[in-house]
Amino acid sequence: MSRLIALLLLLCGSVPSLSQTTIVVGRDSVRLDAEAERRLIERVTLYGIGYTNAYDTYLSPQEYRGLEGRVMRQSLRTVRLWGHSLERLTTFQGNVGYTHNRVDNNNTVLALTNWSLALYQPLHVSERLRLLVGGGAEANLGFVYNMRNGNNPAQARAYVNLDATAMALYDLRIGRRLCSLRYQLALPVAGLMFSPHYGQSYYEIFSVGHTGGIVNLTSLHNQPSIRQMLSLDVPIARRSRLRLAYVCDLQQSSLHHIDAHTYSHLFMVGLVHRLYSL
Repeated sequence: MSRLIALLLLLCGSVPSLSQTTIVVGRDSVRLDAEAERRLIERVTLYGIGYTNAYDTYLSPQEYRGLEGRVMRQSLRTVRLWGHSLERLTTFQGNVGYTHNRVDNNNTVLALTNWSLALYQPLHVSERLRLLVGGGAEANLGFVYNMRNGNNPAQARAYVNLDATAMALYDLRIGRRLCSLRYQLALPVAGLMFSPHYGQSYYEIFSVGHTGGIVNLTSLHNQPSIRQMLSLDVPIARRSRLRLAYVCDLQQSSLHHIDAHTYSHLFMVGLVHRLYSL
């Protein structure tokens, strides 16, 4: 009877959870079978604001600091691939930043988007702690615009990566609430990145046709970057949980004597919904 009650509650989207494979009915936890686990989808949309530090020697030798706004949408579910049950996480995020230099006589605007897909192998350490390790792929597109430059006012950001990924989930009680602490990590290990040569204009690339060397192989030696997120899920109602998150997104590259980075530190908040696919 307890399993039937649990599945009915899932259909209503009203169950706070111990983990991806455990649900709570009253004070008792109920394990889902493999088929029910594969039907469970967790979705969240996060909104945040924070600090960003942008630097690109193609545009300016100075660092620019300011505010960044970001939206992130994630979907996590269990899938069956190659005879194994894996966790699949899809993420889309977009951010816009407005920055100024140290003497405050110039500004830059940056806009970036990121889409990623990751597959994880779950490793059950204990009833409260789960570790997931795996890999994935991501695509990034955006630009940085310098408001005072004449010849080269903007720099495009376009690159794809293969990532090493990991996730840790820990269940804890805060007062009488059953909460979930989560850490996510993505580390690009190989990819392709667009980059002009130092001093080369976009007119030369797209009008004259000087395209040699503008697509480059990247790895840890010339693109040492990392994305991290630490979040806490807190039940706030029978049908929803509040996610509070801190995002540390450190992207940097060094190609054709052009050094660039975007360092972002943000606090984000959103509602988590758990759906049961029929």
